[in-house]
Amino acid sequence: MINTHSHLFDTQFDADRDAVVLRAKAAGVRRILMPNIDVSTIEALHRTEAAYPDYCFSMMGLHPTSVSENYKEELSCIERMFGTHAYCAIGEIGIDLYWDQSRLSQQLDAFETQIKWSKQLDLPVMIHSRNAFEPVYESVARHSDARLKGVFHSFGGTVEQAKQIMELPNFYLGINGVVTYKNAGLRDVLPFVPLSRLVIETDDPYLAPVPYRGKRNEPAYLSYVSSALSEIYHVTVVEVNEITSVNAIHLFGD
Repeated sequence: MINTHSHLFDTQFDADRDAVVLRAKAAGVRRILMPNIDVSTIEALHRTEAAYPDYCFSMMGLHPTSVSENYKEELSCIERMFGTHAYCAIGEIGIDLYWDQSRLSQQLDAFETQIKWSKQLDLPVMIHSRNAFEPVYESVARHSDARLKGVFHSFGGTVEQAKQIMELPNFYLGINGVVTYKNAGLRDVLPFVPLSRLVIETDDPYLAPVPYRGKRNEPAYLSYVSSALSEIYHVTVVEVNEITSVNAIHLFGD
């Protein structure tokens, strides 16, 4: 399994990160990809990557909930990082209107700026979209070309929204522990999406799957996502892991 979205560098793992990584490896997680949040998390991100070489891989970007009055300064700092460090993607980027709708224009500007970087640097984007599918999709579609590729992380939308994403040839849906929640609706949506358009993730320490819902999530719990997808698609867990890993490698590189 390849975990395409983990915040292993989060302070919630400071006390037992080594043990968390050992459990992930024991569960069959062969690689962990880590999206950045903002300037304040860069040091922890790099430190975690360095602690687990050839296992943890960093992304770089500015999360929409971190877009504030000085977001252009943050973007400038983040852009400079691409000249000093190798990253597997640009992320976590996007639009979040769940907490605050007053900064839509700033979030949109930050998002589209980072989309442009992705095309210049030939890196995929890791997209965060919460209560904001329409503006996010419109931005991606507007900039869509052969160079633009990425993941709609933590997808939990409708069949129609899933079909819209599938119209973008180089984009995948990121599926995490939400797929194990009874009332999430994903079990009704995913049959309309081929497994070849999915990657799997945990988004730890958030969104722990059943039976750990409400507790701290961790990378090892990716196996519960695979098991749920196995039931939905009527294939073996091995097939789920193989197909989603091939998708991840195609997108992020080997």
